[in-house]
Amino acid sequence: MRILVLGAGAIGGYFGARLVEARADVTFLVRPQRRKLLAERGLVLRSPVGDATVKPTTVLAEEIRSPYDLVLLTCKAYDLDAAMASIAPAMGPKSAVLPLLNGLGHIETLIGRFGRERVLGGSCQIGATLTPEGEVRHVSPLATVVFGELDGTRSARVEAIAAELQKGKFKTVLSTRIVEDMWEKFVLLATLAAMSTLTRATIGEMMAAGEGERTMLAMLGETEAVAAAEGRAISAEAAQRMRKMLTERGSNFTASMRRDMDQGGPTEGDHVIGDMVRRGDARGVATPLLRLALCNLQVQDAKRLKK
Repeated sequence: MRILVLGAGAIGGYFGARLVEARADVTFLVRPQRRKLLAERGLVLRSPVGDATVKPTTVLAEEIRSPYDLVLLTCKAYDLDAAMASIAPAMGPKSAVLPLLNGLGHIETLIGRFGRERVLGGSCQIGATLTPEGEVRHVSPLATVVFGELDGTRSARVEAIAAELQKGKFKTVLSTRIVEDMWEKFVLLATLAAMSTLTRATIGEMMAAGEGERTMLAMLGETEAVAAAEGRAISAEAAQRMRKMLTERGSNFTASMRRDMDQGGPTEGDHVIGDMVRRGDARGVATPLLRLALCNLQVQDAKRLKK
């Protein structure tokens, strides 16, 4: 199976490198500067489950000459249009694109560009960053890819993809309820990102505040209400897991969106929190806390663009 990984950043770099380690046929679609660095130093992983340096095969967008079986899409949501243009030459009639983006809006965008039959549902659970030196730093043992057909069928192609991904040193889950899985992550991420960017704090720091738990659960209530109004009510089991994680005393967990904001870069605020607010508006669900978090991110973005 020929696999194309868009980019060699934190997410694509980690999962792609683990597949290279396992001798899968992986090519990284990168920009010229990243290609040069990878040629000089290799793709370097620093991870609690084992460091690695692999020699990656790379390609520039203009060099793609034939389709790939699987395209692993790991861009930021705000780069989706450019990413679709880059991978278009790699998308043949039987190609599948597996997006590991935050939020949900990208699914319909990808379907509009490539057709429903070529788009899979997917999400990942990993804490990873790209260091200034170009290394991928994996910050915890967690590394999971969850994916499946959007209609929930267990097709021959997803079985084949699962078999290929399972070669890597990460957990692969082939789901027959991928849309529900994506909604659960959407609810969790929107809640955590909204609270993290508003308070600029970790979960533990929020829970140490007098109003921390009450506010966190109120924010979670808003996102759950939007999901329910969209016909994607969160299961009792998933809701319990979220509450436990979001109210854990002493937790150092925070949202990557907060790190992006603190570093003065663009964020996925509009694609995650903004999308949740707009869905609430469309369904008549009030989301005052989410709207406050969105306003905060819009203010920070306006300041960034003035610099």
